Formats: sequence, C-alpha cells, structure tokens
Amino acid sequence: SGIYTVFGYHMPLDGAPEFRDYLYKELENIYGGMWDCEPDPIKHAHKMIAHIDKKRKALGIDKARERVLMDMADRQALEA
Repeated sequence: SGIYTVFGYHMPLDGAPEFRDYLYKELENIYGGMWDCEPDPIKHAHKMIAHIDKKRKALGIDKARERVLMDMADRQALEA
C-alpha cells in the first residue's frame, strides 16, 4: 500500500531479527511502505514528518513556490 506505519509501542520482534528487519527496512523497497515503532510521542511525530519530507523530496515538491489564484478563464487557457 505504500503507507509508512508507526506504532506507539514496542513490537515483540526481538526474537526474530530477520522478520523485524523485513518489516522495518526491506518492506519499503518492495511495497513502498514500512513499519516502525516509537513509544515516545515526540520522536514518533518526528519520524513521520521526516518520512513525509523524504517522499516530498523524491517527488520534487519539497520547495515552496508561489501560489497563483486562477479564475475559470485562466484554467481553460491552461487546457488549450
């Protein structure tokens, strides 16, 4: 699905390091999304924001640009 999912509690995966690495690292290369775990809410939010910023940069939409208000005639001129 390509969704980065961060859980706010510890996942019981310490006994399965290969599976943990698959969920936390390799899954993103295969499906575009991955799991992560962070019980601290501030760090949790920072991880999500960093991931969003990484994806925005990959799409080339990480830089601010001037917004232009268009009326219907301007929009129709774009399509022509």
